[in-house]
Amino acid sequence: MTDDRDDLHAWADGRLEGERLRRFERRLEDDPALRAEAQAWRRQAQALRDLGRETLEEPVPQPLIDAARGHARRRAGTGSRRGAADPRVWLAAAALAALSWSAGWISHAHFAPAAGAAHGAPPAFVRDAVVAHALFTPEVRHPVEVAAAQHEHLVQWLSRRLGAPLTVPSLEAQGWSLVGGRLLPGAEGARAQFMYQSTNGTRLTLYVADAGAQRDDTAFRFDSDGRIAAFYWVDGRFGYTLSAQTDRTTLLALAEEVYRQLTRAPPA
Repeated sequence: MTDDRDDLHAWADGRLEGERLRRFERRLEDDPALRAEAQAWRRQAQALRDLGRETLEEPVPQPLIDAARGHARRRAGTGSRRGAADPRVWLAAAALAALSWSAGWISHAHFAPAAGAAHGAPPAFVRDAVVAHALFTPEVRHPVEVAAAQHEHLVQWLSRRLGAPLTVPSLEAQGWSLVGGRLLPGAEGARAQFMYQSTNGTRLTLYVADAGAQRDDTAFRFDSDGRIAAFYWVDGRFGYTLSAQTDRTTLLALAEEVYRQLTRAPPA
């Protein structure tokens, strides 16, 4: 089983080669469930790369350039005359500083908690939910795997894959129509994403994941990367993340309604 998971992740990252690649692709042809999971992992990996590339392609801030130049001058002042003239000194300093800045900014921009939050970094499933939101909400033709018209099938299918009865909250009264849902992979097993759309085309996603080690119930917590806002909470076995490109007040009202329906829903 470990080798199977290793092959799946290596395939998703484009690292599987030779006979292992051919053997795994034959398995994908014969196993629709494995194929769907592998393709979901590949899309998620690409989304993470795209988010990182967006930041890496931004211009290097001037203070960072100035700091790198100052470092190079200090190195030149303590080294030989050849070292002072060698552009590799400055390039090495700039590259190191740029790498440190990029890694720090990607982490802050996409995964840091909101300013003033005392609870620390959000759980990993929140990061995954925001990535999935960014990946699938722009889709026009295939935003979901199962459309809202097949509501009963959608609920039964995802409930079976997550191993627990799921409820799809109705947000029609709040102006959001269900688009449908999809199955996604996660570290603790299968995950579900339900997508809604407002009358102006804005999309909202509810992400349901096994909470893993964090099984204690939590109050609503807010996180934002400056573009996508998210409220998340843990209730029993599952963690929930509600994400949208909207303001905090609007999203909080929707999160409260989702929570109310989930906690009052009768068992499926």
